Amino acid sequence: MDVFLQQIVNAVSLGGIYALLALGLAVVFSIVSLINFAHGELMTVAGYGMFFAASVSLPFPFAVACAVLFAVIAALLTERFAFRPMRKADVTGLLLTSFAVSAILRVLFQNVISARPKPVPLPSGFAGVVDFGVLHVGIVPLLSIVMTALSLTVLTLFLNRTTLGKAMRAAAEDFQVLRLMGIKANRVIAVAFAVSGALAGVAAVLWIAQRGSVDPLMGFVPVLKAFVAAVIGGLGSLTGAVAGGFALGILEVLFQAFLPDAALPFRDAFVLGFVILILIWRPDGLIPAPVARRS
Repeated sequence: MDVFLQQIVNAVSLGGIYALLALGLAVVFSIVSLINFAHGELMTVAGYGMFFAASVSLPFPFAVACAVLFAVIAALLTERFAFRPMRKADVTGLLLTSFAVSAILRVLFQNVISARPKPVPLPSGFAGVVDFGVLHVGIVPLLSIVMTALSLTVLTLFLNRTTLGKAMRAAAEDFQVLRLMGIKANRVIAVAFAVSGALAGVAAVLWIAQRGSVDPLMGFVPVLKAFVAAVIGGLGSLTGAVAGGFALGILEVLFQAFLPDAALPFRDAFVLGFVILILIWRPDGLIPAPVARRS
């Protein structure tokens, strides 16, 4: 039982990162029907923000703030100069634009900074363990759970208590009606990208806390899995993105922990097989968006 509880903690920690990334994808998709595959590069921008802040000896909390700020600025710049001119394009055009932005940023990272991983110094306390009776939880998984819960709480309050948050929720329901009500579309979309960038920045901090370095491809695999999580939860559904992220994290950790050694190389195949079963059972996802746009 102790081993099972330990794995559940690890699953919630990993699922929290996927949930933050999937939520960032869902926020943008719910408003402009864009699957932003450059979201992974926002993670990488945040990672390099931490690296450069640490290189000038800024305290760790300031490095975290720099990471999130860099990701938000990068998200706003990509929205303004890449996606806004393509706003009237069809879904295929938007998708190709997101791939182009992703590729351009990745090449810039490789040629301007370095193709090799850059170590990010972390506080020595991150190697510690907190005891909860018979349960021993590492500082990094505990921090991941706390930061995920805090981020989701702040986002929930923003969406439910602020004017811009309510406008974003209304835009997710029916964007055209929102524009007819006189609310500026550019502002709502820019805020959606900023929120997406902030979530990517927080996820990057948690990811780097586990791996200790940043490289140009750091965000590729996490965001790919976050997209799977968003589909599991219900593409375009904010609540579904969170549910899908935690579901995927739990599946990955439990398969890693309890599969026989001979089957471990096929862990991702088992996970994706289970995902297929979920989608056969719930084609629109666990918690579908009010206005489904699966195509």
